[in-house]
Amino acid sequence: MAQRDYVSRGRSPQKKKPAGKGRKPARSAQSNAQSNAPVSGKLPIVRLVGVFALVIGFGAFLWSIKDNVEDDVDTQASRPVAPTEETLPELPEEEWEYIKTLPGYEVEVEVKEQEKSDKRYLMQCASFRTRAQAEEMKAKIAFQGLEALIRHSTGSNGDWFRVILGPYESKRDAEKAKHSLRKVNIATCQIWYWNL
Repeated sequence: MAQRDYVSRGRSPQKKKPAGKGRKPARSAQSNAQSNAPVSGKLPIVRLVGVFALVIGFGAFLWSIKDNVEDDVDTQASRPVAPTEETLPELPEEEWEYIKTLPGYEVEVEVKEQEKSDKRYLMQCASFRTRAQAEEMKAKIAFQGLEALIRHSTGSNGDWFRVILGPYESKRDAEKAKHSLRKVNIATCQIWYWNL
């Protein structure tokens, strides 16, 4: 197979369009240079006079502003106002009544003692078919510093191994243990009354 070399082949000759149709004839470099040259010698003088007039007008404007600002500052600085005792009002004497009344004031609140209930709570975190799965869950709970028990129960569905914690004297203690187990993604715990 012969390879084609597109680079060495070169460009194909392009057809030239006639100059008369749709194109304007190119201008020479000499005519371009003449068109950029100033038309007359009066134009730069007019520009210079205009710039000079603008500078003088701007300077006069600044001079007029300066005079007005100095007059305002001078009038304020020439009349300083010194505070006198006659212009300031007298400070009122502050008399706080709570300073006198608070030391003798006492609040009496009746607080009922919490009744200790004989109800105790347990928390069941899982229930498994095999004892090995229950032991694995018990080990995860032990890493959190809590002690779990495994209770075997037989029901209509067969044998189950329940992982329980407790007994707890209050529901608040059980909730505290439940929240500590949620930190390690054990979120299946339920709190019940202790009835084992």
